[in-house]
Amino acid sequence: MLGVPASVSAAPQAAAGQPEVTTLRYQGWSGSVLFPELAEDLGYLAPLKLDWVGNTISGPQDIQSVVTRDVDFGGAFNGSVDKLIVAGAPIKAVLSYTGTDAESFSGVYVAQDSKIQSPRDLIGKKIGVNTLGAFNEWLVTDYLLKNGLTPDEIKRITLVAAPPVNEYQLLKAGQIDAAVLQDVVRLKALELGGIRPLFTDYQFLGSYSYATYVLRSDFIAHNPIAARKFVDGTARAIEWARTHPRDEVVARLRTIVAKRHRNEDPTIVSYWHSTGVSRAGGLLDDSDFTVFSDWYIKTGALKPGQFDVKQAYTNEFNPYRSIPH
Repeated sequence: MLGVPASVSAAPQAAAGQPEVTTLRYQGWSGSVLFPELAEDLGYLAPLKLDWVGNTISGPQDIQSVVTRDVDFGGAFNGSVDKLIVAGAPIKAVLSYTGTDAESFSGVYVAQDSKIQSPRDLIGKKIGVNTLGAFNEWLVTDYLLKNGLTPDEIKRITLVAAPPVNEYQLLKAGQIDAAVLQDVVRLKALELGGIRPLFTDYQFLGSYSYATYVLRSDFIAHNPIAARKFVDGTARAIEWARTHPRDEVVARLRTIVAKRHRNEDPTIVSYWHSTGVSRAGGLLDDSDFTVFSDWYIKTGALKPGQFDVKQAYTNEFNPYRSIPH
């Protein structure tokens, strides 16, 4: 096993005792390695084991599967977490797993020869997003609003749901006019060429965290040691990835993909550049959720006072919670 960096080894130790369950069911993402998967490979989850039940291409679907008890943990855009909690779902966010930084970010891309040069040029056009009602839609809408488009003008822009791995082909074929591309899919598309960015979220928002893993509230109540072990191990895996050289992280991710035999593209992880996580161990903050609930209130999707951020998340199990952030 690779050595643990000082920042990880110095983290507080998890509570003693055997986890109440031996396995955690989850959905994966084709070609990607989740931080819990990295944690298991590094030995940080032991004696817990992960039980992969299939893949998802949608954060909202993933956390809905937590609510319906088809899986034990899932991850999604924090706006989706906000809305599910408002709807009465008994879930709790426990740590961030992605965000935006100088190396990992999202953006709206168009064909190199496209006439689209400004936000207003998108009116009447089609934009590919990974799923409706989630992060990609928020990113596009927030950008357009901040650049002076009215809600009625934004309604004239069509969002088309498509798997991220297909958006580049759809864009090049002219079936969509623009596409939201993220992280490794973005990097692979840029390598193939023929596209250019209209904007990136890092350019106009800077670094921020926008997606979290959630557990059911009753799972936490009935399995506190297992919940702590899951968060503790995953937080340590995030820090391992944040503090080790990129080449070492990529090599580890390649090994994990090769070992799991899921008939997926093994080259995707080669485009990994950073965690995108803005705080040690994926620590959470009110702002990770209120930036999206405030936007929902502004657009009428939520009413003022409908969302209580203090009920949305906990840092209780995170071993880095004593670190200032």
